[in-house]
Amino acid sequence: MRLVVLGGGGFRVPLVYGALLTDRGEGRVDEVVLYDTDPARSVAIARVLADQAAADPAAAPRVRVATDLDAALHGADFVFSAIRVGGLAGRAADERVALAEGVLGQETVGAGGIAYGLRTLPVVDRIARRVAAVAPDAWFINFTNPAGLVTEAMSRHLGDRVIGICDSPVGLGRRVARVLGVDPGSAEVDYVGLNHLGWLRGLRVDGRDVLPDLFASTALLEGFEEGRLFGADWLRSLDCVPNEYLHYYYFNRETVRAYREAALTRGAFLHRQQDRFYARVGDPAVPALTTWNAVRAEREATYMAENREAAGAGERDEASLTASGGYEEVALALMRAIARDERTTLVLNVRNRAALPGLDADAVIETPCRVDAAGAHPIPADPLPGHALGLVTTVKAVEREVIAAADGASRARAVKAFALHPLVDSVSVARRLVAGYTEVHPGLGYLR
Repeated sequence: MRLVVLGGGGFRVPLVYGALLTDRGEGRVDEVVLYDTDPARSVAIARVLADQAAADPAAAPRVRVATDLDAALHGADFVFSAIRVGGLAGRAADERVALAEGVLGQETVGAGGIAYGLRTLPVVDRIARRVAAVAPDAWFINFTNPAGLVTEAMSRHLGDRVIGICDSPVGLGRRVARVLGVDPGSAEVDYVGLNHLGWLRGLRVDGRDVLPDLFASTALLEGFEEGRLFGADWLRSLDCVPNEYLHYYYFNRETVRAYREAALTRGAFLHRQQDRFYARVGDPAVPALTTWNAVRAEREATYMAENREAAGAGERDEASLTASGGYEEVALALMRAIARDERTTLVLNVRNRAALPGLDADAVIETPCRVDAAGAHPIPADPLPGHALGLVTTVKAVEREVIAAADGASRARAVKAFALHPLVDSVSVARRLVAGYTEVHPGLGYLR
């Protein structure tokens, strides 16, 4: 099988390739095509992949770097997308413009997420059209942020053949299971919402929900990442465990203050870090995989550092690091389930159909799905409580305004999207945000 990676020069591509190296089954991926608008980055990452493959070169998928999108897509069985329109410099600019207005600039939440979406949607719309034309039978796995928004926009061209993935629900389920002494692989999660806006409402083992055991013990609640982030009392009040990104909503003022006081924003930190990495790995004398591993360790240890500082949660511990994420494992499990009909259940971003009451059929949600050769099928979910449903429907309305703004090149719809977001508290601020973002991002000049 052929896997095409869009954003093939992205820093986390070796995670996907590493997962492929563990797959020894029939019908596995035997060719990986790296496509990136910056070919030098693809060449650098190809060096890392070559080091990974050195342990078992006969079993490793061959790697090819492509510079033409249509040529890359030709013959694809799966397309994995992790592009970043505007690069990390764009992310850092998103943060600066938002923080100057006293609002959040995070890349998927609030003003920063909207700005990122407005830059990204025209690009992914063109990609979706090319996939539909050149590789109509390919399955498209989207990891490009904002993942739910991007997946919904692309589904208009690719239907249910585009599936969004995220590592946050996986990490949350693992951390809760482990603090309860449960094998994560044997636990069934009741999790639902939007991407970066969901709640773990149950964790069933042999048919019994063990989540009440978590709420009954302050020691257990304080024994994992989200418990320290949100606090035991707040989790008990919610009677569920929020996705870590909900910290931006529940503790917005504290988080914005921490971001404004930080020496570097997250985007600026990653921009500086990765510029150094690619410069180093461009030198053939530098050990590519060793360098990548060291940079990755620093990246993981500093993840959501501002939120932990605002919450007084301290440094990430080893258990949190080993239980976090695993989007590459989700991607591999998804490809295996579809290619081999190895039926499984995964939390994915898919069109709602009729799974979650309160949202229409085409709204992309993040929810457990049964996956087989025919794709991903969302499992019917219990209704969200009022506070969660209100937040989900509001943010979904914002996403729809972002899509409409991109489709119509409408500055007015962009202002509306910013103004309606619960983390932007003023129409005047929304107007200044649009002005600020169009000034720093030439790519947003299409808004009229």
